[in-house]
Amino acid sequence: MNLKETLLQNNYSIIASNGYYSTDDGIKPVITKVIENKDYFKDLSVVDRVIGKASASLFIYSGVKEVYGLVISISAKQLFEKYNIPYKFDTLVEYIENRNKDGMCPMEMTVKDIDDLEQAFVALRNKIAL
Repeated sequence: MNLKETLLQNNYSIIASNGYYSTDDGIKPVITKVIENKDYFKDLSVVDRVIGKASASLFIYSGVKEVYGLVISISAKQLFEKYNIPYKFDTLVEYIENRNKDGMCPMEMTVKDIDDLEQAFVALRNKIAL
């Protein structure tokens, strides 16, 4: 069974090739691991339900090998291309919506104008106050 099938069958929000998975929403399952160990996703394949620029920044900062997003934002796609990270997706969206579906996700908004990966990590860590 491949990672995408495992994610869908188990209703995970994220799964990585090292066996890590989570059902938590948003960037929490990504940023908690990157805070614990900057290189947590180094050389891993990851499937995530929703990848915006915030998650993309964290994956790249952590050294991810490749990603698959069920939904991916244009800014995340551009970031993967800039850093030559192989990616695939099912649905491309202009931006990741907030939970109320009436605007941009606050995490995506936090890094909207940040191109430096270290600065993005610090801004996101401060935003969620972990």
